[in-house]
Amino acid sequence: MAKKLGFFLCTGCGIGEALDAAALTKVAAKEYKIPVCKEHNYLCSAEGVDLIKAEVEGQGLDGVIIAACSSRVNGDVFRFPGAFLDRVNLREQCIWVHEADDEDTQMLAEDQIRMSCEKAKAATVPEPYVGEDLSKTVLVVGGGLAGMTAALEAGKAGYPVVLVEKEATLGGWLNKVYKTTPMAAPFTTPEDPNVAGRVAEIEANGNIKVYTGAVIEKIAGGPGMFDAEINQGGNIVAERVGAIILATGSKDNVANLDHLGYGKYANVITHADFEAMAKAGNIGAQKVAFIQCAGSRDAERLPYCSAACCVETLKQTIILKELAPEATAYVFYKDIRSSGQYEHFYKAGQETGAIFIKGDIKEITEAGGKLVVESEDILLGGNARVEDIDLVVLANGMIPSNKATEAIVAAAAQDDAGAEAAATQEAAEKILNLQYRQGPELPNLKYGFPDSHFICFPYETRRTGIYACGSVRAPMDMAKAVGDATGAALKAIQVVESTAGGAAVHPRSGDLSYPEFALQRCTQCKRCTEECPFGAINEDAKGNPLPNPTRCRRCGTCMGACPERIISFKNYSVGMIGNMVKAVEVPEEDEEKPRILILACENDAIPALDMAGINRLKYNSWVRIVPVRCLGSLNLVWIADSMSKGFDGVLLLGCKHGEDYQCHFMKGSEIAEIRLSKVSETLDRLGLESDRVRMMQINIMDYAELPAILDKFSEDLEEFGPNPMKGF
Repeated sequence: MAKKLGFFLCTGCGIGEALDAAALTKVAAKEYKIPVCKEHNYLCSAEGVDLIKAEVEGQGLDGVIIAACSSRVNGDVFRFPGAFLDRVNLREQCIWVHEADDEDTQMLAEDQIRMSCEKAKAATVPEPYVGEDLSKTVLVVGGGLAGMTAALEAGKAGYPVVLVEKEATLGGWLNKVYKTTPMAAPFTTPEDPNVAGRVAEIEANGNIKVYTGAVIEKIAGGPGMFDAEINQGGNIVAERVGAIILATGSKDNVANLDHLGYGKYANVITHADFEAMAKAGNIGAQKVAFIQCAGSRDAERLPYCSAACCVETLKQTIILKELAPEATAYVFYKDIRSSGQYEHFYKAGQETGAIFIKGDIKEITEAGGKLVVESEDILLGGNARVEDIDLVVLANGMIPSNKATEAIVAAAAQDDAGAEAAATQEAAEKILNLQYRQGPELPNLKYGFPDSHFICFPYETRRTGIYACGSVRAPMDMAKAVGDATGAALKAIQVVESTAGGAAVHPRSGDLSYPEFALQRCTQCKRCTEECPFGAINEDAKGNPLPNPTRCRRCGTCMGACPERIISFKNYSVGMIGNMVKAVEVPEEDEEKPRILILACENDAIPALDMAGINRLKYNSWVRIVPVRCLGSLNLVWIADSMSKGFDGVLLLGCKHGEDYQCHFMKGSEIAEIRLSKVSETLDRLGLESDRVRMMQINIMDYAELPAILDKFSEDLEEFGPNPMKGF
C-alpha cells in the first residue's frame, strides 16, 4: 500500500478555466490528507515534470496522482520509477464532454479525484516476475518458406534458433513447385524456388540449429522457459526455448471436389499436380482450363478465399506458355484477387494470351477422351462452353496444416462457434503437444486458423509466447508469407526480451504486474483455470490452480472469475475497484442528480470515450467512469457495491466479440455477458429492474455513437426512477 502520496493538478488545456482548481486540490488535501498537493499550468512540460520529480525524490513519494489528460497520452513523459502512478482524466472525459464552469461537471471532476485517491491508497508498484534459467532461444516448428524465413530473421538478429522440420529436408512446399510466384519487383515473372540457396544460408548461420526428420514430442512451461522435447528418429533431445513460432504451412483441400470431376476424370488435377508435371517438364496438353475457387468461397464446401489461388493460377498460365508455347489457357474465375503489386502479375498473365471467363462452373463432362467445361459468362452474357480440353487444373483452397479437412468442412456448415472449435480441435493433427490443461494444440478461430486477434494482434495465438506465421495462420501467397514470418520473428524476439524483464507483451505491453493467489482460501472451484483465455493456469493433483506468470497477459479474467476473491494484482484488485465505486458521492434522491457507473474496458471503450472527448461530443454528466483491464475481470461484487451505494444504473462497455470482431482478451466480453445474466436474476429478486445493469459492445470507431448510448441509458433510468437503495 502506498504510504506517501503526491497529488499534481494541471490547469492547462482549459482545465483551470472549466473547473474550480482549488476545490479539486482540497479533495486530495483535506478529504484524503495527501501531504503533497501541487498545481501547475503545464504539467507535461519539462518544468512540470521536473516539479513532480523533485517532489518524488525530495519527499520520498511512493505514489503519484496526476490530474490532467488521458492516460493514453504523455505516457512517455510521466514516468517516475519506484512510485505508483495514477492518471485522472479531467480533459477528454470531463471538461471536453461536459459544460464548463458547471456544478455537475465540477462534481464529476471531484469524484474522479476521489476514485483515484482510493486507487492510489490500495496500490503498490508491481514487482516483476522473473523466472529462473530464462532462455532467449526461438523454436521454429516447420521448415518451409515461412519457417526458414523466420529462423533466418531471428538468427540474423543475433538470437539462437532451433528449427524443427518433420521431413528429411528443409523446403516444404518449395520442394514441390516448379517456380514460385514473384516475391520482388517488378512482380511480373515467376521465380526459381532457390531451395538450395535458402538451406545454405541457414546452414551458414551459426545461431541456427536444425533438426530434420523430427517432430515435437511435447512442450511444457511458458515464455522464456518452454521445455521442448524433440523426437528425431526415436532419439529424444531436450531444448529450453523462450518463444515458439508455428510455421507448419497448409495443405490442399481436396475434399468435395467431385462436382468438378476430380476423382472422376483422370485429366482433372489440382494445382499441386500441375506443379509436379511442370517440374518433370511434361505438361503434355495443348488446351488447358484453369478453374478458380475450386471448392472455395462455397458455403457447402470451403467458405473462405485462400488468397493465393489466383496468383498461383496466373503463374501457371505463364509456365504453360513457357513449357508448351502452342498451348492455350482458359481461366474460369469468380473474381481475380491479385492484390497490391500482384496487379502487375495479372497483366503478365493476360499477356500470355490466356482467355479469362468470369462465371460459376455449371458442369464438366467428358467426350471422346477430352473434357468439356460449361460455365456462366457474366461479362459477355449467357453461357460459355469450351470443348476438347486436354487438362483441367483446379485451384483448390488451402486449410491450416494442423486441422483435418473433414473437420473444417463440417465445422464451416455450423453456426455454433463453440461446436466448430471443438470439432476442429478434436480432429487436429498433433504438432506442438503442449502440456497445458487447456489442450495439446493451439485454440483456433473460425475455419481452424490459430490466430489470436486477427485485427489488432496478428501472429499472436491464444497461447502466450507462441506465434503463428505463413499459411498456417491465414491463407496467403508466398510474398506475404515471407513478410509474415519476419513479423513473427520480431514478435518472438519481443516476447523473450519482455519476459526477461518480467513484462507483458500484449495487449498491456510493458505491464509488470501479475496475478497473485491467496491459495489458503481456494475452494478448488476451477473457474480461474476454466476461464483463463490463454492457458496461463494449470491445476495440481488436488485441483489447486498452478499459475504460470510468464504466460499471463494480465487481463484479470481469473480475478473476475474467482468467487472467493483470492486473486489480485498489486495495482488492480477487486477491493480496489470496489473502493473506487464507494468513493463516489451519490446525491440524495430529492436532489434529482442520478448517478451511472460505467465500467469501461481499457482496450476499446476507454479509447472510444477519449475520442468522443477529442471531438467535443457532449453527453450527460451523471456518469462516473472506472477503467477496467477487460470486462472479463468483472467481479459481480462491483455490481452489488454500486447498487448498495445508490447508483441508479451500471453500464458495462466492452469490446465486441464474434466472428467479425474480437475482444482484445479473446473471451473477456463474452464471459462478462454470461456473468451479467446472473446479475439480472439477482436484481429481479431484489425488486430492482434488471435493465438498470446493461452491457454494450463497442469498438473504438463507435465513439460518435457514445453520447446517444449514454443519454438513452439515462433516459431509461429516469423512467425507472431513483434506485430505492439510495441513502441506505
